[in-house]
Amino acid sequence: MTLRARSFIAVLMIAALGASGCSTISKVNPFKGKEAKETATEGDRISIISADQKLEPAEALKGVDFALPPVEAVAEWPLPGGTPEQSVGNSTAGPGLTVAWRKGFGQGSKNGELVIAPPIAAAGKVFTLDAQAQVSAHDAQTGAALWRINMRPTDNRRDREAFGGGLAYAGGKLYMTSGFRLVAQIDATTGRVGWRTRTEQPIHGAPTVAGGRVLTVALDNTLLTYDAATGAPGWTYQALSESARILSSSSPAVSGDTVVAAFGSGELVALRTANGNDLWNEALSRASRTSALSEIRDIAGRPVIYQGDVFAVSHSGVFSAVDLRTGQPRWSLPVVGITTPLPAGDVVYAVATDGKLICASRESGLIFWIHDLNAGYVAKKQGGLWGIGSHTVPKPLWTNPILSNNRLILASSTGQVAALNAKTGEVERKIEVGVPVLIGPISAGNMIYLVTDNAQLIALR
Repeated sequence: MTLRARSFIAVLMIAALGASGCSTISKVNPFKGKEAKETATEGDRISIISADQKLEPAEALKGVDFALPPVEAVAEWPLPGGTPEQSVGNSTAGPGLTVAWRKGFGQGSKNGELVIAPPIAAAGKVFTLDAQAQVSAHDAQTGAALWRINMRPTDNRRDREAFGGGLAYAGGKLYMTSGFRLVAQIDATTGRVGWRTRTEQPIHGAPTVAGGRVLTVALDNTLLTYDAATGAPGWTYQALSESARILSSSSPAVSGDTVVAAFGSGELVALRTANGNDLWNEALSRASRTSALSEIRDIAGRPVIYQGDVFAVSHSGVFSAVDLRTGQPRWSLPVVGITTPLPAGDVVYAVATDGKLICASRESGLIFWIHDLNAGYVAKKQGGLWGIGSHTVPKPLWTNPILSNNRLILASSTGQVAALNAKTGEVERKIEVGVPVLIGPISAGNMIYLVTDNAQLIALR
């Protein structure tokens, strides 16, 4: 694993104290410093998982079959999660899982500038955002660059460094958020800026566009909304402030007149899309006596709405299904995760930070199988001289999966792309792309697209 990849993982996995500015990335330390002024008490969050609950396949499900969605073409992937609900079915893309082409799209991750925006695909194009807020459009079949625009502000000394943000597409327009405290609309055909609005806080996650609104979560756990046509600010929602969190952010999910947003506080909140009135609030929190990192409650992956339920995973160790209408938890599992779950048919998949891929019943939460993606991994030491000053290379991190041709496709920080049988969890194919991949793949048309840590767009056919 390259030094650049290790730096990305360190920033992603380590909590930041008081990360109110963009240029503090290299200075944060979660284990020292003054106590934050705003800290929720333990009484504000109740663990919804018992301390003795274990993660293991259920005896009752041994030999039991389950249904998957039918394989069908997915023409576009216009939003971070593919659809407003952040749920995409079983696509026909990339059956051979071979590299068709790869193209660079700007600055990769280095010196605190990170590539963390998922690509999106619409209108025959794939859109990317590099580590320096440069937006690019590529031909979806050939990867040829169509246009490129630098959205890094030049008139603000406050933001000399930043990272994160993302893209969404709707109605011929591209919508961009940025760690440089910016929300903007860009013409998807020409790259011309329609409007831009400055924000008080950096935005590390990609926006969601639905019902004429742009919805996004800022660093201070505020859900912001904007009129998609004009950029005029709309209603906002302030979640609990959190002093320790992962330097990442999810995108809201929208179903009808309900938006569900996840926050660094571990809160999963449902609101009315029209006015921001809150419907319910559920904290995905699990205290652990053996791990101080469980106090980092961040829900870094996107919440997913599927057939009346909301699925989400927190870093605190809660993988939960919540009723969309009432906010009541239906079941929970002790999974520590930072990626987006994948509900599909009768089951739901989730990837834990230790590399375990879990397949659970969507209705009951009982586990069909667990596949260790890092099975056989042997810890290695790198650097130093005669063992002095060396460091242990961490286990690979794996992205969230997508479902394509009844296979789960996901990638890793060591540059592997794996295809697993979605029914059994068995690995059917693995390829090496040679570069760390820490952003989940997407599918559109006959292609699967990956964005790498060094700002390459890779198409798998």
